[in-house]
Amino acid sequence: MIMGNAYLSYKKQSVTTLTPMEIVVKLYVECERQMNRALFFIEGRDYGNANTALLKAIDIVGALRSVLDLDLSMGKDLDSLYEFFTRELIAANFKKDKEKLKILLPMVGDLRDAFTQISKMPKEQIHLQAAQNAATAQAM
Repeated sequence: MIMGNAYLSYKKQSVTTLTPMEIVVKLYVECERQMNRALFFIEGRDYGNANTALLKAIDIVGALRSVLDLDLSMGKDLDSLYEFFTRELIAANFKKDKEKLKILLPMVGDLRDAFTQISKMPKEQIHLQAAQNAATAQAM
């Protein structure tokens, strides 16, 4: 029991020291994990566990969506994408449709990769890139 408490304390400490961008990456990783679990359970006709995994994936997308800055064009774009993910995950859950999951998984993986790259950039570079993107968007 003491070992379990030590592990939980370690996990809590590791999460509280993450940057917001690292938390986003971890959410994408967990979303992918839950979607892969759902695929596994659907293939094994374990629909109860598939439902649980897909509900967790839907919750994660909701968490990602809830922190978006909708004043930014990127925030609006991600909001639309997260809305699409939510609809498709709900449909996949309702029909236990593994093909929908196979389409969504690479998309979530691409976003995870993109946010992983962003999380490795110095803050100054992130702000500069955001300013350039905003200027480009206004010019259009």
